[in-house]
Amino acid sequence: MTATTTPRRHAGFLARTWARLRLLKESPIGMVGAFLVLFWIAVAILAPWISPHDPNESNMDALVDPSPSAVNWLGTDNQGRDILSRIIWGSRTVLGVAPVAVIIAYAIGCFLGLLAGYYRGWVDQLINRIADIILSFPAIILYIIVIMRLGPSAFNIVMAVVFIASPQIVRIVRGMTLELREQDYVAAAKMRGESALYIMLAEILPNARGPLIVDACLRMGYTTITIGVLGFLGLGLPPPDPDWGGMVKDTYAMMSIAPLMSLFPAMAISSLVVGFSLLADGIREISLRD
Repeated sequence: MTATTTPRRHAGFLARTWARLRLLKESPIGMVGAFLVLFWIAVAILAPWISPHDPNESNMDALVDPSPSAVNWLGTDNQGRDILSRIIWGSRTVLGVAPVAVIIAYAIGCFLGLLAGYYRGWVDQLINRIADIILSFPAIILYIIVIMRLGPSAFNIVMAVVFIASPQIVRIVRGMTLELREQDYVAAAKMRGESALYIMLAEILPNARGPLIVDACLRMGYTTITIGVLGFLGLGLPPPDPDWGGMVKDTYAMMSIAPLMSLFPAMAISSLVVGFSLLADGIREISLRD
């Protein structure tokens, strides 16, 4: 293989991937999901400019009537803070933590899954036993244990998600690798004298990208829910930083008096999760056409 062949192969892979993503416009479900995700990404990026108030600023006058008004479009919470501003800034928490956690989990899970599926034998047994031990515990219990041990922070939430999600990704990648390693193009790469690392990363992994991209979108939704649950349990970002799950927790006691305080952040969580789920459905739809 010449020195220019590998860059050309990667360029072709990127071009094919981009062409498939452009087909997303032919999937109405996928377009709705992409719109919801892109909407929240835009909100997170533009938060300093579109937020009407400081998210941590308390307006004592608003405590008399926390309902939506011309000043506070979505009303205020139980501490007189503008709910819309806190939702806008809270999007940065979710879209800053979830993608980082999922990317790191995929990097680790893909590498270990490729090793287990390609080499099999004792390597497969060792990686599978470690994954089995982690997966044998209920995920929410593991999250609580890890966060309580390390302390609530964005970094520790990322570490907890990586620790718990990686074994699940290992299982998916391992199963696909066991199937793809028997394909003719892998045998051809071996005959050319390619290294095992090259075969795993350049031959097997790109051909597993379709299901992995779909799973990554779904996992982003799961991670969004996880961040919300941890915030609701008081294990999210330390106050007073805006956190959608923490906003629901702070106002849950007032549900019977002012339900909108909890409803709006809950709707933000739901809309982003639905967006990732619909985007995954759209990508799956495109993959089935190939």
